[in-house]
Amino acid sequence: MIKIVFFDAGGTILDPHPSFAELFATVAAENGVPVEASTVRDVQERIAPHLVELLEEAGLDHGPTLSLEASRKFWTFTYRRFLEELDIADDRLADKLYARFSDPSSYRLYDDVVPTLHRLTDNGLRLGLISNFDGWLEAMLVEMEVGETFEVAVISGVEGVEKPDPAIYRLALERAEVHPHEAIHVGDSPVMDIAPSQQAGMTAVLLDRNKRYADTRETMRIETLEELPTVLAKLRI
Repeated sequence: MIKIVFFDAGGTILDPHPSFAELFATVAAENGVPVEASTVRDVQERIAPHLVELLEEAGLDHGPTLSLEASRKFWTFTYRRFLEELDIADDRLADKLYARFSDPSSYRLYDDVVPTLHRLTDNGLRLGLISNFDGWLEAMLVEMEVGETFEVAVISGVEGVEKPDPAIYRLALERAEVHPHEAIHVGDSPVMDIAPSQQAGMTAVLLDRNKRYADTRETMRIETLEELPTVLAKLRI
């Protein structure tokens, strides 16, 4: 029987508001560089699948959330890559973008998060969090009034271990004092969430909000968190 449901953070329960592309375009406009959010979104679609490769290009030998120095180095490098793709020759913007995307006020929970969390806890399930994120995620979740909802929170910037290392999932299972078959992990990345959580012995659910993985057959797939309680009800039989 499933006892606990773990969630990823970015792209699963929260995201930049009103979206990464719109916030990027806003920061650019504030600095005198107009760009359409739709154009940023196109670049995002091209770059997003290659973020792991960008770690090596940025000169990092470990994940970007394991230290604030690494986070700044990786993300300013990535934002410069965006600017190159957008033909924007303004290097100041990389630091401006990093500052805005590192500000907790730039993030919001998705509308389906709180109702889904309530439904799950009403059904007797425990909740947890497993996320690649800087350490300030914990305080941000408290500000969003969901921090106490997660009984176990394993955040890479706090723990010093980062997805896709299955060790971060094993640590979460240990903290929750459950066996792998008693836990579900819900996340938006096949590489960072699905494969390593399954490697740790957990059941994985892919949250595909943008319908990028419609052809996926290897794992359970949902498009909104509203679908999750129904999926879990079947698993608990």
